[in-house]
Amino acid sequence: MPCSNQPSAEKALSIVRSHWGIENQLHWVLDVVFNEDDCQVKDNRCAENLSRLRHIATNLLKRDKSTKVSMKNKRRKASWNDEYLYNLLNSKG
Repeated sequence: MPCSNQPSAEKALSIVRSHWGIENQLHWVLDVVFNEDDCQVKDNRCAENLSRLRHIATNLLKRDKSTKVSMKNKRRKASWNDEYLYNLLNSKG
């Protein structure tokens, strides 16, 4: 049974490429900033929890506009500077 809202082949391709572009960008950030590919956690629940924490941290770092440095440097700054970390965690977005 065909769908009543069938997109053209070009539109479907555009939608798929857009989705994978976002996915690839997120995974690139997670790998570069958090070295996610090097994680050796074997337990599925632990791996999922760590992944969720990385996503939260990524969102907090992306939302921060107080400094114009890379995500990796923002993460490093948050580990060295308690005031910066506090401001990241308490920002209202």
